[in-house]
Amino acid sequence: QVQVVESGGGLVQAGGSLRLSCAASGRTFSSYRMGWFRQAPGKEREFVAVISRTGSNTDYADSVKGRFTISRDNAKNTAYLQMNSLKPEDTAVYYCAATFRVRAAVTWAKLEEFDYWGQGTQVPVSS
Repeated sequence: QVQVVESGGGLVQAGGSLRLSCAASGRTFSSYRMGWFRQAPGKEREFVAVISRTGSNTDYADSVKGRFTISRDNAKNTAYLQMNSLKPEDTAVYYCAATFRVRAAVTWAKLEEFDYWGQGTQVPVSS
């Protein structure tokens, strides 16, 4: 009954910026830990960013630190991924995910911790 829908993907040039949005419904939004993941062609899905239920704690993959920012607006039931200084290597299908699980910091960003997934939005980055 939990639905996750991401949007905002599209073609962008290297060095450009893009903002992805993720709307979640089915529970009180503040109860969701939200994450962003991506899957490049021929690759497995990988972690990008995660944000705690209140937004007070975030974490990022090393490959996107300093360029991407995850945020959330609980009043709008929406999470965001601001992507700056995009590189061709960032080309992937980006997925938003949600979970109600409470975990220690060492496990809270693992892919298997997330139970509800969006359909994905494509982000092709041209050189």
